[in-house]
Amino acid sequence: MNRRSPVLAIARNTFREAARNKILYSLLFFAVLLILSAIAVGQLSLNEEVRMTRDIGLFGVDLFSVLIAVFVGVNLLYKELDLKTVYTILPKPIARWQFVLGKWLGMLLTLGIQIVVMGVVLGLTLLAQGGRPDGALTKSLWLLFVNVTIVTSVALLFSSFSSPFLSGFFSLGVFVVGRSVPDLRQIAAKAGGSAGRAVELASTVLPNLHLFYPSGAVIGAGTGTRSALLIGASYLTWTTLYGLGYSLLVLALSMIIFARRDFV
Repeated sequence: MNRRSPVLAIARNTFREAARNKILYSLLFFAVLLILSAIAVGQLSLNEEVRMTRDIGLFGVDLFSVLIAVFVGVNLLYKELDLKTVYTILPKPIARWQFVLGKWLGMLLTLGIQIVVMGVVLGLTLLAQGGRPDGALTKSLWLLFVNVTIVTSVALLFSSFSSPFLSGFFSLGVFVVGRSVPDLRQIAAKAGGSAGRAVELASTVLPNLHLFYPSGAVIGAGTGTRSALLIGASYLTWTTLYGLGYSLLVLALSMIIFARRDFV
C-alpha cells in the first residue's frame, strides 16, 4: 500500500473491484438500452422527439446510477468483513476513517465514469435525432452525480453496521422518501398537530433529493422539465454545496461507527 497516500491506494483498489463487478455492467447495459429505446418512444410523439429522448435518457441515467450506488455501495464494507480482508488491512499504518474515505472516493470515481458513459450515449442519441447536447444537459448530469454522492454516503452508512440486504432496503427507502420531500411537506402542512410536526421533522432530516431532479417551477422557470430549461448558476451552486455538505456529514457518521466497531 502506498504509505504517502493510503486513502488514494484504497480508492484505487475499490475502483478496480467495482470495475470487475458483473452487477455494475448489467445495470449499465440496461441503462444504455433504455436510453437507446428513447428513439423509438420519441417517434410516437409529435415534433417532440428530441425532448422525449432527453427526458427518458435522463430518467435512465438517474435510475440506474442510483441502483449502482446502492447495490455496489452496500457491499463496500460488508464484503471486506465477510472475506476477512479487512483484518489484513487495518493492522497496517492506516486509520479506520481513512479506510472508509478511500472506499467512498473509489465508489464516486466509479459512479462518475458510469454517468459520463451514459451521458455520452445520450448525447450521441440526441445527435442522431438532430438535437445537440447543451449546457442544460451537462448541468442535469452534474446534479445527478451530486445526487448519487448522497446515496453512496447513505449506503455506506448503513453498510457500516448492517447486512447488505437491510442496507439496500434502507438506502432505497431514503432515496424514495428523499425524492418526495416536497410532497411530505405538503402532507405535514395539511395534517398539522404532532403527526404533521413528525412528518416535517422527517422531511428536514432526510436529504431533499428532489433538488437534483427539479421541475421547471423549482428552478424558477414556470413549468416544464429541467432538460429543456437552463438551470441557473446560483441554483447549481447551492444545490451542489447542499449535496456535498450532506454527503460529508453522513460520511463522517460512517467513519465514527466503523471506528468504534469491534471486529474481534
